[in-house]
Amino acid sequence: MKTSKKYLLLVAILAVVTVASIYYVAEAGSNIDSFPESYQPYLEELKKKYPNWNFVPLNTNLDWNTVIDAENKFGKNLVPKSYSDAWKNTTPGEYNVEVDAGWVDCSRRAIEYTMDPRNFLNEVRIFQFEGLSYEENTNSLEGIEKILYGTEFYNRIVEYKTTAGNTVTMSSKYSDLIATAGKESKVSSYHLASRIKQEVGPFLSHSSISGIVPGFEGYYNFYNIGATSSAKPMGAIKNGLQYAKDGKGASNETKTKYRIPWNTKEKAITGGGIFIGSSYIHLGQDTIYLQKFHVYDKKGGELFWHQYMTNVLAPYSESKLIYNGYVNTGILNSHLTFLIPVYNNMPAIPVSSPNIKEDDFTEDNTKVYADVTSKLNIRTGPSTSYELLTTVDRNVVMTRIAKGKQAGELWDKVQLPNGMIGYAFQSYLKEVPEKQIEKITVSLEDDSNTIAKGETKKLNVTILPEEAKTHEVKYISSDSSVATVDSSGNVLGVQSGEVTITVKAKENSVSGTIKLKVYTKVTGITVATKEIYVTEGSNYLLQASVLPEDADNKGITYLSQNPEIATIDEKGQLTAVKQGTTKIILTTQDQAKTAEVTVTVVAPLKPEEVIFDNSLLVEKNIITGWDITQMKVENIKQKITTPYTIKVYHANGTELKDTEQAGTGSVIQLLGENGEIKMEYQID
Repeated sequence: MKTSKKYLLLVAILAVVTVASIYYVAEAGSNIDSFPESYQPYLEELKKKYPNWNFVPLNTNLDWNTVIDAENKFGKNLVPKSYSDAWKNTTPGEYNVEVDAGWVDCSRRAIEYTMDPRNFLNEVRIFQFEGLSYEENTNSLEGIEKILYGTEFYNRIVEYKTTAGNTVTMSSKYSDLIATAGKESKVSSYHLASRIKQEVGPFLSHSSISGIVPGFEGYYNFYNIGATSSAKPMGAIKNGLQYAKDGKGASNETKTKYRIPWNTKEKAITGGGIFIGSSYIHLGQDTIYLQKFHVYDKKGGELFWHQYMTNVLAPYSESKLIYNGYVNTGILNSHLTFLIPVYNNMPAIPVSSPNIKEDDFTEDNTKVYADVTSKLNIRTGPSTSYELLTTVDRNVVMTRIAKGKQAGELWDKVQLPNGMIGYAFQSYLKEVPEKQIEKITVSLEDDSNTIAKGETKKLNVTILPEEAKTHEVKYISSDSSVATVDSSGNVLGVQSGEVTITVKAKENSVSGTIKLKVYTKVTGITVATKEIYVTEGSNYLLQASVLPEDADNKGITYLSQNPEIATIDEKGQLTAVKQGTTKIILTTQDQAKTAEVTVTVVAPLKPEEVIFDNSLLVEKNIITGWDITQMKVENIKQKITTPYTIKVYHANGTELKDTEQAGTGSVIQLLGENGEIKMEYQID
């Protein structure tokens, strides 16, 4: 048996401590407002994540100190002897005295910590307050198996030895027996599965269920019922097996009810479940917490004696087993009800774990914020091994109520604005200045709202009031693919587009923004040809390209140096006015990049001076209708009849040989006897 829990179950022979109390249980459906303020922020956080969970206050009307006094009796609450002294009763004569083998009396602080429900209002440990009555829709074989996963009970056919020493192999698995026990006892089968894991551990060889303990061969006790504490070797286990054998003096009626003797595993699992239900759950001790700490009696009877276990951390441990079972079965967000005790005159701040050394902290009352890029985790204790309570972003101002000074990783105890108390890693906390940033204005150094691709400009940031101007700010780009900004406020244009740059105070939520347009500058301009020949009275469209391709402004202005020879409009349409030569200047509207084209206006040829093949279409100086398979220079010359010399040039200006291929953009020139150009055509 895992000695993590011991039991005080023989009601008839236990000493009775009488504490008069008045009880009130809120009806199902009570909301979070019914709880004291110190409970509410934790429950609200859980409700946000699990909207189907219902929280019901158990208003005990018991005074907190009275409750702790009643529980702080020698031998009533135990911890392993290996625990630190903070967990143990250090009273002379009682210190390290083994109440059971390996178990000693716990400290008052340990009781205060484990009994303060506010310490366990997180998604894992809250399951010690879950109602444990059987519900058909949340108790499945699959769920039971998942709870048993990792133990020898998982997916295992049941075998056991009879009192005569014979081996019996059943057709049922342990999950089948537990499911049946849940239905018959009206106790959650998930709870029974979790409790078995808690009581006897993962191995079938545990003495309480091995069936081979001398004097108790063939008897089984899966829940360690009646295993009252004993300092004798295997004393508690033998006490439990004695109960399994004969009920330790119980009446025949009681033994029949609980199916004693537990000489089969089926009877032990079901009978023990009926015992737990009738002895605890159906009497009002409907949670693990209430079974450990007897602070409520449905009939208003005596308190603090009917306690199922002596391990003070048993509810804490079992809650995680239940939580894991719910996670594994995917039913964590089912409709679950949690019955949570409330006491009078509770401490203003939840009692901290004995694991947390008070000397590792100094009292503090500083306002701090989270110096993180996303979210800061707030935990139940000063280590990542503690459960997560919530997360906060950098806009949340917290109160540091205790500053860590322990060696190694430093953690601080903080209180959030909603009252929740937890621990945060100190390195991620920054103190809020006494004088905070109230206003931030942002502009570019040149007072524009534009920046070129590849260009860097500095932000001008003005912070008010003056006393806060040196406080830290953070720079954020809404789209880093358009523009980036570094920690010094230098903005780099990445590609064309619009972007918002935000300058945000680290100490609060104050921010300033500027909207910028990133554009791509023009780097140059190219023309299809730098020299053209057109006939008098004809038109010609100049072809030009602005570089780069993604330039934002591709506008071009055109200028003729001699409009008497040729004019040109805003779209690049050239009109040849009279014979002569002039230049056309092309200028980009952005960056004023230029290119020149020399235009020569020549006299129109007479019809007999040039005759084109009927397959070609000639419009002014553009020739179309070519057979792309017949585009060698020699083929082109065959389609033109003229007394002039024919030369063909590539679009890049290189003269082509007769055997070379021409193409779109190639130029055909007709040359006179002296090499003068009589006409120029363009292949399209």
